[in-house]
Amino acid sequence: ATLVTYLLRSWRWQVLLAPIGRVSFRTSFRATVMGFAGNLLLPARAGEFLRAYVIARHERVNVASAFATVIVERLLDLVTVLLLFACGILFAGIDVGPAIAAAGWIAAAGAVASLVVLFVLAGHPERVGLLVDRLSRRLPARLAGVVGQLARTLTGGLKVMRSPSHFILALAWSLPVWLSIGFGIIFVSWAFNLKLTVLGAFLVVGYLTVGVSVPTPGATGGFHYFYKLAMTQFFGASDSAAAAAAIVLHLVSFVPVTILGLIFMWQDGLSFGNVKAMKAEADHESGASRE
Repeated sequence: ATLVTYLLRSWRWQVLLAPIGRVSFRTSFRATVMGFAGNLLLPARAGEFLRAYVIARHERVNVASAFATVIVERLLDLVTVLLLFACGILFAGIDVGPAIAAAGWIAAAGAVASLVVLFVLAGHPERVGLLVDRLSRRLPARLAGVVGQLARTLTGGLKVMRSPSHFILALAWSLPVWLSIGFGIIFVSWAFNLKLTVLGAFLVVGYLTVGVSVPTPGATGGFHYFYKLAMTQFFGASDSAAAAAAIVLHLVSFVPVTILGLIFMWQDGLSFGNVKAMKAEADHESGASRE
């Protein structure tokens, strides 16, 4: 299931990249794996920049444009997770409590609304510039520069949304991506005799998304805590079984892709020192352009 997840992610990224350049599946897969390995082993999610760099290195694609598609990809992930979480709340037959149910529905509605707004802005990128200009007048100079750079990057990534067919296809690919992740969670849970349904897994996915967002090395700590919290709170798992399953799920989810990513980086002559230097140089160039 873990392998299938990265295959699906690579196919989806090809769709996102299509409006800015043709990218082979081999390059997309290798860059995706290297990027996720980099995110686990490097600070500040430097693996996202590594993905864009590898794509630009092997295909006729601009680094900045490739990096912008990663932002759109993350947006699609967020929308999909929140919608699946809402489905779990509604159809899994589990009493999650009014507070969690309300939070899930509000988050899902906000995600869909954000998607609609971005889709509209993609057809009129000049509106993004006007909005940022108005906002920048009320912000300190340094913060205004950061906001402006983010807006320009996001506008570049929204090119995919100007092609409805590509955007709808990328959104459609997001469902099997997260279903595959859900089945990986289910299989590990079953291995520890923990009862977990497909719809119930959507609740766990929502919790784990919060867990991996905690800035810890290798996503440790937060991942384990939120898996254990979801399994004990919603599915009656014992603390010891949930804790053990969390450790194995973490290993299954992250160790294989990290090893494969390191092999791909070695084949491409890349090291973590190279990646850090490239990211620092890119950040410096962005700062210079803002000035």
